[in-house]
Amino acid sequence: PKLKPKGKNKNKKEANLTLNNEGQVAFKLKDKEKLASMVLTSLFNENKFYGDNSKELATLAKKLIAEGQGRFVANLAVFARNEMNLRSVSHVLCALLANDEKGKEFVKYAVLGVCRRADDITEILSYYINTFGKPIPNSLKKALAQAMNNFDEYQFGKYNNSSKELSFKDVLRLTHAKAKDEEHNEIFKKIVADSLATPYTWETELSAKGNTKQVWEELIDSGKVGTMALLRNLNNILNAGPSNIAKVYKALTDKNAILKSKIMPFRFYSAYKKVAKNPNCTSKVLEVLEDAIEISTQNIEKLQGKTLIAIDVSGSMTARISSRSEMTPAEIATLLASMANYICEESIVVSFDTKLYVNTFSKKAGIIANALSIDVNGGGTAVGLPIAYILDNKIKVDRIILLSDYEVNRQMTRVVKIQGKDTFVEMSCSQLLDEYMKKVNPDVQFHGIDLIGYGTQQFKGKNVNILAGWSEKIFDVINLSEQGFGNLVKIIENYDEVSDYANADAES
Repeated sequence: PKLKPKGKNKNKKEANLTLNNEGQVAFKLKDKEKLASMVLTSLFNENKFYGDNSKELATLAKKLIAEGQGRFVANLAVFARNEMNLRSVSHVLCALLANDEKGKEFVKYAVLGVCRRADDITEILSYYINTFGKPIPNSLKKALAQAMNNFDEYQFGKYNNSSKELSFKDVLRLTHAKAKDEEHNEIFKKIVADSLATPYTWETELSAKGNTKQVWEELIDSGKVGTMALLRNLNNILNAGPSNIAKVYKALTDKNAILKSKIMPFRFYSAYKKVAKNPNCTSKVLEVLEDAIEISTQNIEKLQGKTLIAIDVSGSMTARISSRSEMTPAEIATLLASMANYICEESIVVSFDTKLYVNTFSKKAGIIANALSIDVNGGGTAVGLPIAYILDNKIKVDRIILLSDYEVNRQMTRVVKIQGKDTFVEMSCSQLLDEYMKKVNPDVQFHGIDLIGYGTQQFKGKNVNILAGWSEKIFDVINLSEQGFGNLVKIIENYDEVSDYANADAES
């Protein structure tokens, strides 16, 4: 028999149930939870293991805006862009706000908060026109026109790609942007006349002169190649063999540059895996990347007490996150787990598919090295295994961090006493957590990090916090939630009151 909800809340609980992509019972997420989960795990229009949910994401965002939740959608757009460094999906949310009468009052805040690079402007406008056509709403025109005054000639020149659908000249023509000062008046004239100065960038230099030792030596000496560009080109640099490569190592371990770069942790991991195969790679290069990712965790508040970190390494976690990336959700999960281990006072690390694997992590081994030590073999998804492990062994932990897509396809069969007799019963993940709270630690905090965003969950109840995303910022949210600031939805709801972007329009 299956355990079923009891008492007067039975119908309410059953109404909150749905089926996941594996046909197993799961909890429905509320609309705000579901949209946050989808957005913060989205590379828009990229297929996931169970297909592309971009259309569902846009439909849900439109529904919330129409219901008067435009502020939440705007906050989510700015949060996704600035905290999780997700560009495309933040552009989509800006366009959806502009397309609804109930969203227009939040367009200015959203657009100015999202436009951190000059080409964010053209991407937002391009998405709007391709999706909704013309006319362009005045709220969007005014916001984009103001954003055009936030960038200098170098930034416009860097992203003035003629191969893109819309140019900055098109933006000026469509929005009728007015320059805020003489400097921008001159810039706008150059945009219209196609006479922007060609900026000095690694792209233009390599294109003009070739991928040679001399060119890389010049680029490195210039100091104008950013941290992300160095990561992307590390293979090329190693192959070119510049004599000043020590400056690359220094730049890649520059604390201020790393903390300002908004590089997601998996970028370091991806670079590490790639260069490790290069015959020109030495131990020094790998040490530099380990140092870099450890620096990226330094601003994360430490998690006190004992933490169970559980990692889903099942088959549905092994599809690439993007057509342009070799990384998989399983690899992101192992990396975030390794980072969590690094910031935890004490931790127990397990991974699971249809079986449970106990991993031994030493903080001295290095974040990337620990992540690489976890085997990802695929297989079924038994999300309840980590909870059963600490329940059966009566291991008291202060928190559980579980990284998964939550597409469970294996229920846990347990032996329970029913009318004095041992009986085999199927227990859901949430029921297992309830049992753990009853028998081991009633105050345990559960943080379920959703890495795919399919919109269902396996856990609900006391101290359950549903999160989503691939960034180290997710650990800041864990700390905030445990300090009483509420769950992810509440943090996003209040984001415009506490973020640096709340008064972006006033500062512009």
